[in-house]
Amino acid sequence: MTTTLRTDLPTLAEIARRMTHAGRGILAADESIKTMSSRLEQEGIASSPTARRDYRELLITAEGLSDWVSGVIWSDETFGQDLSDGRPFPQAARELGILPGIKVDTGTSKLPGGGGALITEGLDGLGDRLASYAERGAAFAKWRAVFDVATITPYSARANGHALARYAALCQQHGIVPIVEPEVLCTGDHDLGASAQASSLALRSAFDELVQAGVDLAGIVLKPNFVTPGLDAAPATAGTVAAATFGVLSDLVPADVAGIAFLSGGQPTADVCESLRELHRLGERPWPVTFSFGRALVSEALHTWGGDVRNVPSAQQVLVHNCRQAAQAIR
Repeated sequence: MTTTLRTDLPTLAEIARRMTHAGRGILAADESIKTMSSRLEQEGIASSPTARRDYRELLITAEGLSDWVSGVIWSDETFGQDLSDGRPFPQAARELGILPGIKVDTGTSKLPGGGGALITEGLDGLGDRLASYAERGAAFAKWRAVFDVATITPYSARANGHALARYAALCQQHGIVPIVEPEVLCTGDHDLGASAQASSLALRSAFDELVQAGVDLAGIVLKPNFVTPGLDAAPATAGTVAAATFGVLSDLVPADVAGIAFLSGGQPTADVCESLRELHRLGERPWPVTFSFGRALVSEALHTWGGDVRNVPSAQQVLVHNCRQAAQAIR
């Protein structure tokens, strides 16, 4: 018996390019059960697997979403659920022209000897989980490393960079594009320079480890933060944020990387879109830039829905409007 290898499947690089090119971004709808339940309850919606399913179904089935969004990230619960019409979420996403993605880290814990810094968990058994996600249609995955300006050190940056590299290598081994997310939080009263220094340390460590692990950079998507002052410090203009962010990325992100999809970090939609627009206008770039926002795109839609099926069309219109606003910042 002979085995015929398929040659029509897209490569990791082609998938990564589809995720970040052509003026579309990535919708982050991957809140954990605990976080999503809390957000539902804040809107007066009783949390349950069905309520969480209905909310994520509202998002993915919004008419016209694929004009502005190339992929959507889910938690394990949503990835394994079916829509109300019986279609599995990954299948429905592909039929709607959107790539399905999965968050695979399991949260953070205190890094031993890290002076309060965090380490992201989830490597145990990850290969088996990725094999299952790939079989069920996952195109990409996401792993988030979290850094605080006040506690980041070369040790914590290296430890998290190593975990990101192991995750990325496993993803590519299973035919899944890894989103690499080293996030420097914007909480605190630090200035722009401190954010740039912390972001540089996180990125340098991540790419050092990715290269050592043999990860194909053309088959990854980087999901970084904007370089901003802390939320408790004096704000900077969008142009200043864009220039500082571009300076850090230009120094540390290899030209091979398929694309960069910025996280919103809890910032208001208008603010992150303006920063993205200013960065998109800056100079020659070897990689495209786009968005991978969560709350900046979905919070208003969740509030509009309120758990009432009669509000689904209005909530979907709000979602698509916000996604269009983000996409137009890079078009």
